[in-house]
Amino acid sequence: MEEKKIIKQKNQTLLLENREKLCVTGVIDVESFNDQIIIAVTELGILIVRGAELHINKLCLESNELIIEGDIYSLEYNDGETAKSKSFFGKMFK
Repeated sequence: MEEKKIIKQKNQTLLLENREKLCVTGVIDVESFNDQIIIAVTELGILIVRGAELHINKLCLESNELIIEGDIYSLEYNDGETAKSKSFFGKMFK
């Protein structure tokens, strides 16, 4: 008997309004944050948001939603590598 794999398609939405408000769906967790960088674990990889005066306005892990406000400079995906793996030893033994 053949085993069938059911692949659940992962969806994610990023909505950036005037570089001041970012709404993200598909968020699993927030790994770390401060007023200049927010690192979120999403269904499609690690999302790194950089800016100034950043703050998390809403985080709902039940609905997988994150809302960030502040001066947003960049959005970057980093597949598989977390901030912890980029430590001194993480870079050294890459």
